[in-house]
Amino acid sequence: MPERTLDMETQFLKGVGPRNAAALAKAGLLTVGDVLHYLPRRYEDRSNLPNISELRPGQWVTVQGELLSVDARPTSRGMVIQKAVIRDGTGKITLTWFNQPWIARQLEKHDGEILAYGQVKTSLSGLEISSPEWELVYEDDDAEDFARIVPVYPLVDGLYQKVVRKAVQSALDFFVEIVTDPLPEDFRRGLKLQRLGWSLKKIHWPETEKERLQARKRLVFDEFFFMQLALAMRRAESSHQSGISFPISHLLLGESHTDHLPGDLFEVESRHQRSAEPLWDQIHRILPFELTGAQRRVIGQIWADMERPHPMNRLVQGDVGSGKTAVAAACMLAAVRSGYQAVMMAPTEILAEQHAANLRRLFAPLGIEVELLVGKLTAAAKRRAAERIANGVAHVAVGTHALIQEGVQFFRLGFVVVDEQHRFGVLQRKALRDKGLGNPDVLVMTATPIPRSLTMTKYGELEVSKIDELPPGRMPIKTVWLRPSERESVYKGALNLIAAGRQVFVVCPMVSESEKMLSQAAEELYEQLSATYFYGLRLGLLHGQMKPKVKEEVMEQFRRHELDVLVSTTVIEVGVDVPNASVMIVEDANRFGLSQLHQLRGRVGRGSTQGYCILIADATNDTARERLEVMVSTTDGFEIAERDWALRGPGEIAGTLQAGNVDFKVADLVQDVKVLEDARQAAFEVVEQDPSLSSPEWQPVLKLVLEQRSDAAVITIS
Repeated sequence: MPERTLDMETQFLKGVGPRNAAALAKAGLLTVGDVLHYLPRRYEDRSNLPNISELRPGQWVTVQGELLSVDARPTSRGMVIQKAVIRDGTGKITLTWFNQPWIARQLEKHDGEILAYGQVKTSLSGLEISSPEWELVYEDDDAEDFARIVPVYPLVDGLYQKVVRKAVQSALDFFVEIVTDPLPEDFRRGLKLQRLGWSLKKIHWPETEKERLQARKRLVFDEFFFMQLALAMRRAESSHQSGISFPISHLLLGESHTDHLPGDLFEVESRHQRSAEPLWDQIHRILPFELTGAQRRVIGQIWADMERPHPMNRLVQGDVGSGKTAVAAACMLAAVRSGYQAVMMAPTEILAEQHAANLRRLFAPLGIEVELLVGKLTAAAKRRAAERIANGVAHVAVGTHALIQEGVQFFRLGFVVVDEQHRFGVLQRKALRDKGLGNPDVLVMTATPIPRSLTMTKYGELEVSKIDELPPGRMPIKTVWLRPSERESVYKGALNLIAAGRQVFVVCPMVSESEKMLSQAAEELYEQLSATYFYGLRLGLLHGQMKPKVKEEVMEQFRRHELDVLVSTTVIEVGVDVPNASVMIVEDANRFGLSQLHQLRGRVGRGSTQGYCILIADATNDTARERLEVMVSTTDGFEIAERDWALRGPGEIAGTLQAGNVDFKVADLVQDVKVLEDARQAAFEVVEQDPSLSSPEWQPVLKLVLEQRSDAAVITIS
């Protein structure tokens, strides 16, 4: 046998051999180390299996019984149903599978008992478990396996529980003792964590629930800790890079930037460069409203970053309507008054045009030039815009991906704002930053509130600010949930508001993830509403299958109030600002996630009139009902994000947010938030004391683990 190492092939494990090793390889288990870290998906307490006579519909149970009969029958729809009946001394239950003929063939060869796990239901023949997990029981099985907590592993075709358990047991018996614990003993004891070897043993074969939880906590901590160490090291490296130091304190006093900023300045003359007006006074003068306390706090945090001689990486989360654009404008003004250009990149041309119009209106009294660069401009217009950006005539540039095209150069770019940042990739953000002078400061913004645990992983290396206060006078949107039987009253109410001069969004039901199917659903709803409730009114249709130019024209028509009603898919979810739109009707609202419903709701009530959100849904399960009840009970986006996170789970939310790799083998970002916080605090403390992890207690193993994991786990802005 080869020397014992964790890299040894599984075929050399006792009781495995080449044939079983091939089956293990299908599940990605190539080495002993792979086997040790292949964790159970659940456990069965076989010391206390219920009698079949005790089973009740709705229960999730493991049952054991003698195999009585096996049957496979085709249906009229071309399916094949496999049925097996098992019994113990108290009763019988039927096990049913669909279109899996190999199960019947294997069961027919078996003379003995079977274990099955699933949900008990009632059928015409009595109790039934549909599509159960199962395994055969043999006479030579270890009797101890039937008087203890037994691990149940994920399987692939051709791999059986017995093979995995045998491989795991062999790995634990002969190899777990050579597992090196990467955490120093004093550090581990300080956090009350078990040894890694002990934890691997007990995660596979716990004798009590307490042991399983202790083992799991250690493995969860490791996953979080290694990721947070990588993030902390990235942040430490960034803090040592040289960047732009904006003279914010001088601007607050009204002093000229020319007295404090070395190097080339703008070559254009404009009033803002000669201004001696204190920065806060200037901001109050150009804004048509008073800033909230949250906006002032976040602006102060950003300015403090801008004044430091290191590049800023800050994420600003602001709920719908919280005033993120005003915050960005205040910081862009500080950059321009310091002699630098600022840029804002948005994910859509509609949103870019909206930002450009708002910034022009704000900055016009100060002589600050704002240039728009988007794909739909003519070649001549693009060329003129690029020239004004390149020669410094434009102090602020606003655009889409067009800003990062090869021919676009900046005169003196020092401040970058990325709006709705989760819609851009890492390379796109880096391309924009690379156009700056040295290392420009980067501010990323999102109107999608992000759960706390995801913020600590996906954005773990960024400083995070929250605008958690709505502007005074903004009326909370009234939200109601009505059944489909009440649809007529909903549309009659919408007609009354249209007669009063308001506009209405109607979002089509999310009947399919397919963009084509969504578009068809929107078209059908548009035709139906045109012929019934909204007959004779001006209706528009918007969906993802339309050409960009057509979508933009429809949205512009709605914004100019040339349309009374806009029937749309979720393409209007983010960024569209139509102050006159006061009603959002969401059909089949139970098909949407909480955060998505909240974003849709945020498209209305943006003016001076009351906004309404009507959710039409016939919720058929507890989760759907809970989502709708949350929407009715609160308009707080951060609370909604946490509730959505808990209801939908990390995988689905992460996919929605394009979160990169936030998958963990053991850790759960919903239930393990406390462990994540502890791991994050510990990691940042370690890096603060030893930024390169060069001390002997960390160097040997921990740096190796970081190198293996950091590329997959770390999401970075640079």
